[in-house]
Amino acid sequence: MNGVEIIEVGARDGLQNEPDILPTEKKVALIQAAIAAGVRRIETASFVNPRRVPQMADAEAVMEALPDSDKVTYIGLVLNERGAERALATRVHELGAVAVASDSFAMRNQGQTSFESIGIANAIVGMAKAAGRSGQVTISAAFGCPFEGEIDPDHVVAMAEALAKAGPREIGLADTIGVAVPSQVKALVTRVQAVIGNIPIRAHFHNTRNTGLANAWAAYEAGAVTLDSSLGGLGGCPFAPKATGNIPTEDLLYLLHRSGVATGIDLDAMIEAGQWLTGIMGRPLPAMVTKAGNFPPQTALA
Repeated sequence: MNGVEIIEVGARDGLQNEPDILPTEKKVALIQAAIAAGVRRIETASFVNPRRVPQMADAEAVMEALPDSDKVTYIGLVLNERGAERALATRVHELGAVAVASDSFAMRNQGQTSFESIGIANAIVGMAKAAGRSGQVTISAAFGCPFEGEIDPDHVVAMAEALAKAGPREIGLADTIGVAVPSQVKALVTRVQAVIGNIPIRAHFHNTRNTGLANAWAAYEAGAVTLDSSLGGLGGCPFAPKATGNIPTEDLLYLLHRSGVATGIDLDAMIEAGQWLTGIMGRPLPAMVTKAGNFPPQTALA
């Protein structure tokens, strides 16, 4: 089987909905633990209004504290040109723009209509390229909206086609509220792939209804080459009611590795990092492999 790339989103999407502000040094430690385990693309922060997302108020400080490396891609999430300017003033390697599949969620999340979010996302990709960085776009709420319900797949496919014109590094499909099922994922990934040419597809799933890992596997089988996940399964969205955690990195790695899919990441190191994060957060986290352990256990291999 082919390998798959994992983007660790714990330091951004994992933490953004947490009410208690994690100190900058702990965020940096989380990112460094992921790097040490072999993760090579990481969402480090979002450059958004700190009044709306207080957890991300130290985005610049996080970037300043991270080590320089030509082996790791630091991704900064941005929602508008102002955020892009802030991110480009740091050592962020890649801008992550967002286009939203429903007007209701787009207005609450970004103060834009769905159509407007396409234009702004394409502009952000252009800004990244002009600055010698890369840019990618995620279609948020691609499988369902917390306010409007079902999303027409035709609309998502049309969005992807319009976003492809800016030549992003990749186009992501995000199940922001965790409503998708594998058959839906396979169908949408296949359709989007048909209209965006050689641009890779990334997939981002939340486990709100316990379908996240199954959806990640369905996306991989349908041709997605990159999957997002969050250490410990931490996560949620401040603008989407009941949107609980991302799929756990540890659980996703276990699924992929046991299925013969290479990731280049050390699962045991990520389990250790997940245990550390559990202690930092002061509560059990959703990841199951961190609790149960890898298989076969290291003692059985001795």
